[in-house]
Order: sequence, then C-alpha cells, then structure tokens
Amino acid sequence: MDTQLQQKVVLITGSSRGIGAKIAEGFARQGATVVINYLRSKERAEELANYLMDTFDIDTMIVQGNVTCESDVEHMIDEVISEFDTIDIVVNNALHAYAFDPDQRKLAWELEWEDYQRQIDGSLKGTYNVTKHVIPYMKNKKSGRMINMISNLVYRPVVPYHDYNTAKGAVLTYSQNLAVDLGPFGITVNCIAPGLVYPTDASRTTKEEVKELIKSQTPLHRIAKPEDVVGSVLFFASGWSSFVTGQCIVVDGGFVMK
Repeated sequence: MDTQLQQKVVLITGSSRGIGAKIAEGFARQGATVVINYLRSKERAEELANYLMDTFDIDTMIVQGNVTCESDVEHMIDEVISEFDTIDIVVNNALHAYAFDPDQRKLAWELEWEDYQRQIDGSLKGTYNVTKHVIPYMKNKKSGRMINMISNLVYRPVVPYHDYNTAKGAVLTYSQNLAVDLGPFGITVNCIAPGLVYPTDASRTTKEEVKELIKSQTPLHRIAKPEDVVGSVLFFASGWSSFVTGQCIVVDGGFVMK
C-alpha cells in the first residue's frame, strides 16, 4: 500500500462502472476515501461502494449528479465537503454515451454542430464544472491533484470520431492551461489518454476486425483492460508525480508513441 494516498479524499466522476469503477478500486486498495459519482446507475454505485468498504475497510460515499449541469455539480461538491471537509484528488472520468463503431460513425460531411456540442458538453464542460467548484478548496489548502481522462485518438485518430476526438483534444488543451494557473497553489493537472479499453460499455460495439487491427499495431499485442489504466492515475495522484504537471500519459501498449 502507498501510504501517501491513505485517507486522501478522491472524487471520481462516472465511476459506478467500467474504467471509473476500476480506478475507484485502485484508490481503495491504497486506503483512500473514495467518492463515487454516478448519473443513473445508483444500484451499481451502491454495490461498488459496499464492496470497497467491506473489502478494503475504507470510507466511501456515492453522489448523484450530471457533470454537464453546474447546479448538480455544485450540490455534489457541497455534499462531499460536508461529509469529509476536503477533496484532495479529482479524476474527471465521466463522458456522454458514445458508440465506438467505425461502420456507424458519422463522416465529416454528415456531422452537425450539435454532434460536436454534445461531446464538448460531456467532456470539456463536465470537466470544467467539476474543476471550477473544486478549485477553491484546493487553493485554500495549497495542494491538490486533478487528473482528466482523454483518449489516444487525440494523437492518432486511427478512426476519426470527429466529435468525440475534438472534445477530448479540448480537454487536453484546457488541462495544460489550467496547470499554469494552478501550479503556484501546489495543484497539478495531468491527463490520461487510454486507447481502446475492453470490456466497457463504450467498446461493446467495437468490431473484432478493429480490435485485431489495433492489436497488430500495438507492441504489447493486446487491447487494454480497464485495470490497465489504474496505475497511471495513481501515479498522477501520488507524491511520486509532485513535480509533474500539464502532462499526458498514453496508456495503449505502445500504439501511440510520442
């Protein structure tokens, strides 16, 4: 166990399932206090919270909220502060539902602005809302960790999901600018860019031939599992990365090298 994460309060958005749930479990293993945010999956959030409490003997909390709605986020952050007095780490993981299906994706000339706006709201606006309402508490303590989930498609759009990729690219740029303003307060801001992760709800429609193509071009010759993402998140959350900010780790087995 990395004792530096013990009893740190971590809020993980969209964490009732998939990658977010594995990240929550990763923090629980390190003794952190885990706040699970969900939108509709209350039962799954409760099951996860109970599992983490029973297995790792930690404090947990579930908070409902749509990260694209500022009033939801404000209420959510108030709930966490009321319960734990602080938020030490934020992982912005929530996103709007998206089908990663190359055969069904809209081509550049078929997209409307509303398609872009939906993904920008889900990725950038959601991250912005949470960040905005956590910053005052981190500034007051002069410490904090913000970790934002993007995608390796920002660097190598092997499938050009225009709206999704553009929104994730915006989160990367937002994070780098944020790192500059928050650095003087001891707050770091970094990104994780996973490749295709399977199994998750988002990847359930991904065709086998696409998976095989990615495997064939990946030095580690496999698709990422949700638990593969956890280590990089914990690194950015810990003291091991205390002098790292405005950076992005690509977690895709070497599919993207930069």
